[in-house]
Amino acid sequence: MKEFSDLLYTGETGEKFAAFYEFLVRKNEQFNLTAVTGREECYAKHFADSLAGMRFFPQGAACCEVGSGAGFPSVPLMIARPDLTFDLFESSEKKCAFLREAAQMLGLRARVHALRAEDAGKDPRFREQFDVCCARAVARMNTLAEYCVPLVRVGGLFIAYKGRAEEELAEAAHAYSVLGVRPAHTVCFTWEEVGTRTLAVLEKTAPTPAAYPRGRGKERSKPL
Repeated sequence: MKEFSDLLYTGETGEKFAAFYEFLVRKNEQFNLTAVTGREECYAKHFADSLAGMRFFPQGAACCEVGSGAGFPSVPLMIARPDLTFDLFESSEKKCAFLREAAQMLGLRARVHALRAEDAGKDPRFREQFDVCCARAVARMNTLAEYCVPLVRVGGLFIAYKGRAEEELAEAAHAYSVLGVRPAHTVCFTWEEVGTRTLAVLEKTAPTPAAYPRGRGKERSKPL
């Protein structure tokens, strides 16, 4: 976590992280965004954790996030990396309203869509259009891959933020082969404030077959 101290606490980015924290806490009762509201805990468990994958996002990448919720990892990434643009997919209208207000307040290059990932993945405006798709704490890896991979262009990256994840990464191997991705990097680390975390970075090597995502809840009820 110490490697991100300058970004989190100093200069223009530090001011934006402070503003986002205050906004998050103020809106939390209205939108039910997070159980983590203490300043240092939020900075560690949400802000620093979001930045842990920052080095895998190419300069100027067109990115999307599935299941944005309160905006992790997307909002911290855009604060620290203003070269990134994000399309945020979130099914809750209330959380979309929060994300739009946060993006406007912080001057972030974000577009917010009240849209389920399985619908976005079928939409020609979004399918295979992004350099990077990321997600944090949305679903097990085989289900999450079916939500996210259809949004990534061939040659792009799918980045999953996970906790301890050896078992679910192993069980997702079949999903990877079906959807057209291969593991590129797996990074595990432990911070005292956060615990064990895993970053799974996958490269898209082939177009995703048109049948995926399947929709109607099959990604969860009958995972690949």
